[in-house]
Amino acid sequence: MLRLDRYILGKYLTTFLVALALIIIIVITFDVSEKLDKFLSHHATLWQIVSIYYLNFIPGFVNLYSPLFIFISVIFFTSKMAGNSEIVAILSSGIRYRRMLRPYMYGATLVALAVFVLGNFVIPLSNRKLIDFEEQYVKSKATNYYSNLHFQSEKGVQVYVESYDVKRQRAYMLRREVIAPDGQLLQRETADNIVYDSTLALWKCTNYSIRTIDSNRHETLATRATADVDLRLQPEDLNVRSTRVETMNTPQLVRYIHREEMRGTGTVKASRIELYQRLLNPLAIIVMTLIGVAIAARKSRGGIGVHLAIGIAIAFSFIVFMKVTTVFATNGDLSPFLAVLLPQIVFGLAAAYLIYKAPK
Repeated sequence: MLRLDRYILGKYLTTFLVALALIIIIVITFDVSEKLDKFLSHHATLWQIVSIYYLNFIPGFVNLYSPLFIFISVIFFTSKMAGNSEIVAILSSGIRYRRMLRPYMYGATLVALAVFVLGNFVIPLSNRKLIDFEEQYVKSKATNYYSNLHFQSEKGVQVYVESYDVKRQRAYMLRREVIAPDGQLLQRETADNIVYDSTLALWKCTNYSIRTIDSNRHETLATRATADVDLRLQPEDLNVRSTRVETMNTPQLVRYIHREEMRGTGTVKASRIELYQRLLNPLAIIVMTLIGVAIAARKSRGGIGVHLAIGIAIAFSFIVFMKVTTVFATNGDLSPFLAVLLPQIVFGLAAAYLIYKAPK
């Protein structure tokens, strides 16, 4: 690596980390002032607040705003280099413009890889701890009771539960129906309430009945006051909280999407958007870096101020575009994959055009 590479890469990473650290301190300061009363009223200790809440808050913040702060950082130090005629000196020494971009790409690749690892593996675990802390020390009451659950547990099996108590792992008014491909009812199980027995891995059912219909449409009915039954359900299937995609790492999220597609629930689109954002959003680091260099490498009379103003406008346009495509995918017919990829393509083409037109 040439001295030029080390010089630019050092500025790239240092400026980004300093800008990120400053904004994190500011955000945490405002967040503490807003939540301090709740922390005190729920008797959260200083160690718990720092080591559990804010230590797990930081990775999500870094992952969410990295493209924006990379963009601002690149514009800031590159514009300063241009103002000091360093860019002109680099190009005048015989180094090609594309060669000058190499250390920027080194830095963008490092940050993109870090964001990828954070988004796919670290942040889901942090979110789980963060949600547990908020339910205990911030929110007035955790949600442990769900009602009117209706889903397909496996292909051709419909489950309805009137209500479910998460802490007691008890469900009320169960109805489980097995339906043939032609729509005919083959079996129906009902129970007034069911409780999960973890030692037996079975459900203890009260007022349990099972109605079976054979191929000749003859019905048989069996009833029991109590029974231990394998309903092919797990407590997690009834716990809405366990389906929060932000607490799943990427392999878990992929398995969850396959299960929800089979069950026919309405969460598949949102889950796919979450998956594709984790996989594709690191590309925004590279796109924003290229746009930032193309804008800031020009020496301007307005200096850093003009470059920052243009850069912030472009960055927020990118964020708005991402939100708009996400809304179209969630509520319309736009493919979740295309919704996440489209902003990257549009601004990637813009980056390529700006680099092509940049003075060399």
